[in-house]
Amino acid sequence: MTPTPDSGGPGSVELRSGDDIERAVTILRRGGIVGVPTETVYGLGASLESSTGLARVFATKGRPVDHPLIAHVSDVAAARRLSSDWPEVADLLARTFWPGPLTLVVPAADDVPTTVTGGRSTVAVRVPSHPLFRGLLAALGAPVAAPSANRFGEVSPTSAEHVLRDLGDDVDYVLDGGPSEIGLESTIVDCTCSPPQILRPGAVTNEMLEEVLTTAGPSGPARAPGMLDRHYAPRCRLVLVEANDLRSANLPTLDARNDPESFAHRLYDELRRLDDQGVEVAQVILPANTGIGRAIRDRLGKAAAGR
Repeated sequence: MTPTPDSGGPGSVELRSGDDIERAVTILRRGGIVGVPTETVYGLGASLESSTGLARVFATKGRPVDHPLIAHVSDVAAARRLSSDWPEVADLLARTFWPGPLTLVVPAADDVPTTVTGGRSTVAVRVPSHPLFRGLLAALGAPVAAPSANRFGEVSPTSAEHVLRDLGDDVDYVLDGGPSEIGLESTIVDCTCSPPQILRPGAVTNEMLEEVLTTAGPSGPARAPGMLDRHYAPRCRLVLVEANDLRSANLPTLDARNDPESFAHRLYDELRRLDDQGVEVAQVILPANTGIGRAIRDRLGKAAAGR
């Protein structure tokens, strides 16, 4: 699919949020960008058929142009059309975990825009489970590229309010599907490697993946969203501590030990709250490095890096 130039831009529609799928489709078709709800976090969506929309996603986020996007599709058949050679392992993972919070990296078809692949020979694809986003994909009839709907490297949004606050007039419309169910970005698995590599942990955990195939950790250069050393970062400096190594009872503290699933759901809300309160330094007690705790540790490690 070769994207075509089209019209649309900031201020082309009245800024608001709601659940109007028809309005969102109209905006996407004319080159606009829409905040979209997913079960993971909110995305900043553009149609893969719109070169204008794709360019606006990068410009609005301040995202490096060589950083690939995830193409969201309605079903496995639509995902296959984006791949030049759909791997057998991708079929297995798709049957097991889609729709859901799992992104698969596969060989890209020739007509997938290079703006989506970051100039690579692979494309990242996902079938989301959020009903409102699925309705949008069905009505649009085209894949939607949707990185997190925030400025690049900052805290991801988990509500329509977050998107509006972060992006303001730079986003044309926000499709409001309520708070994100999971609260962390999707798991990413590179299906072009043998064994497949887990590039980013998420709610589809390492343990869940190991039940159906043998996987490995990431190696090689960054080639998928969320692989940079610093990401998901609040203004507040985070001090990460293990459960047996508490450093200061005087610092504001977030505790991820007892209920990691619930903590994952509210993690980005908590980081935003620290910034809203003007907190300069906070400590976070890390969860065990298993299950979704592995994904929490990954996000916090990147959020705290370089500070």
